Amino acid sequence: MSEKLQYIFKEVQEDIYQIETHAPGPSGSLPLTEDMLLGSPSGDLFGMTQNVGMGWKPTELNGKQFLILSTQGGIRAEDGTPIALGYHTGHWEVGLLMRAAAEEIKEKGGVPFAGFVSDPCDGRSQGTTGMFDSFPYRNDAAIVFRRLIRSLPTRKGVIGVATCDKGLPATMIALAAIHDLPTIIVPGGVTLPPTEGEDAGKIQTIGARFAHGELSLQDAADLGCRACGTPGGGCQFLGTAATSQVVAEALGLSIPHSALTPSGSSIWEEMARQSARATIKMEESGIKTKDIITDDAIHNAMVLHAAFGGSTNLLLHIPAIAHAAQCTIPTVDDWTQVNREVPRIVSVLPNGPTHHPTVRAFLAGGVPEAMLYLRKLGVLNEHVLTVTGETLGSILDWWEGSERRYRIKKRLKEADGIDPEDVIMSPELAKSRGMTSTVTFPIGNIAPEGSVIKSTAIDPSVVDDDGVYRHTGTVKVFTSEKDAIKAIKGGEIEKGDIMAVIGRGPSGTGMEETYQLTSALKHISYGKYVSLITDARFSGVSTGACIGHIGPEALAGGPLGKLRTGDIVEIIIDRNELNGTINFIGEGNDKFSPEAGAKILSERKTHPELRPDPDLPEDTRLWAALQAVSGGTWRGSVYDVDKIIEVLEAGVEVLKQKRNQ
Repeated sequence: MSEKLQYIFKEVQEDIYQIETHAPGPSGSLPLTEDMLLGSPSGDLFGMTQNVGMGWKPTELNGKQFLILSTQGGIRAEDGTPIALGYHTGHWEVGLLMRAAAEEIKEKGGVPFAGFVSDPCDGRSQGTTGMFDSFPYRNDAAIVFRRLIRSLPTRKGVIGVATCDKGLPATMIALAAIHDLPTIIVPGGVTLPPTEGEDAGKIQTIGARFAHGELSLQDAADLGCRACGTPGGGCQFLGTAATSQVVAEALGLSIPHSALTPSGSSIWEEMARQSARATIKMEESGIKTKDIITDDAIHNAMVLHAAFGGSTNLLLHIPAIAHAAQCTIPTVDDWTQVNREVPRIVSVLPNGPTHHPTVRAFLAGGVPEAMLYLRKLGVLNEHVLTVTGETLGSILDWWEGSERRYRIKKRLKEADGIDPEDVIMSPELAKSRGMTSTVTFPIGNIAPEGSVIKSTAIDPSVVDDDGVYRHTGTVKVFTSEKDAIKAIKGGEIEKGDIMAVIGRGPSGTGMEETYQLTSALKHISYGKYVSLITDARFSGVSTGACIGHIGPEALAGGPLGKLRTGDIVEIIIDRNELNGTINFIGEGNDKFSPEAGAKILSERKTHPELRPDPDLPEDTRLWAALQAVSGGTWRGSVYDVDKIIEVLEAGVEVLKQKRNQ
């Protein structure tokens, strides 16, 4: 035997050859009736055989069936130690939530089923080609989740358990499309910060800080080792993961005070049991998903996004949820109106002004606490139904005088010495602390279809006294994120520069997330004096003068793709009025008006190095094409089946005509 075969087929125990050829099977009998045998589909009957084959007692088969779907990843031993790692902490412990929910369903006489569609980690794929699959994954996972739901025809309700950047939006999109079943989201919670160290957002900048001599090798190694204080949950900042949890609760699709629960805690596991009971009651009461996710519920989600200062990625996900639910898809005007009416009142990482971790937002009262302030402003639709079977107004009435509210706020003071009102503030206090509304949508000759900036996260020290950020600077153009981060680490980016990272939208990279760049700029000393413009997107933890989602994207002929290094660009962002512009206004020493700049750009050829990334997967190319004909990023990068079929049919006719010429 060769050495390789010896390594593979090493000596084994003799008992592996004692192979049985039959088995008695489960004891007992299926609880069949004449009517079932005569009228039920064969699949329903065979399903009972499968159920007892997996060990379920035949006497307990006739309970109502509930499906639990999750993004669980990795293999954990019973004591929690890893046998095989997951992609990230966010899906490492959610199996415990599934188990708690399943046990509750079984105890109440139901039959729980479970399925899994694991999710990637945006933090792990930053700066790599793995990011090219991140956003497209959301659509794919939602499709698979829906197929799994339909593949269990006997289910009476669905519980989705998910935590992070793409897994939770995918789960919400999937459940939103299941209009005629009761569904509920169990948010997977957050990880705790280290007792001494840095959060999971800042820790992603150790390379850039080391390159600039702002961090030692040993400090980088030590800090990097302990940034995840606990093994489960989404990152400690209000990024896309945490914002998605807030949005799920704001939609009424999660039970009250469930977003941002610390993973692994007793209150976290109890939340899963409470969610299971809520699902059972929904089914008994005939409450369905279409009763929960309505236009008014979508509005509430946008309101809470603004109040928390949420990730700009939710501008991609909330429209997709609305599309799946057959609700009205919010427009840029709708987003602007909400952000003008709704103040940011939550002070957490990464926006501040005090950088509290998300667990403190939970202990300060979380979503319902913020809603108590918002109801006084009259910006919430309180009549909407929630998965509790109660209206939002009734929930808030309960919350205001609840023991739970009193106890968790007291715990924040005991544990961290923090006043809850310094985390979730009254609008008056938030304004006095300099907190501004969340997002702005700049337009201009570089972004004729619009763009997005989390304007509340621009460093206040570079904003003028009138609340306006103004930056006119020289552009340095990059056609890859790799070259852009190399320039930052190599000292090629200087105070006052404007970085243009082009060709990184859906057609170029699957609309990659460029947190590697934004985080490096945030955590190096001169970074606040540099602006970034791109057709890519940003992480929810990104801060600074970073403008993304520029449309049209460069590879679709957008003016962004015609910029050259040395061009002069003017950026104006009014953080109070929530409007802004981004214009090409000069070449070298030659300055001109935005209108003249638009004409010059229209006559220019695209950048000679502009092309789709050579490593762009075929799957992502297909996703980019399908979402483009469905309305693109401003409609949530969804698959609008009717539009796609219309385009395909038109294409078929054109090809027929060509063949007949």
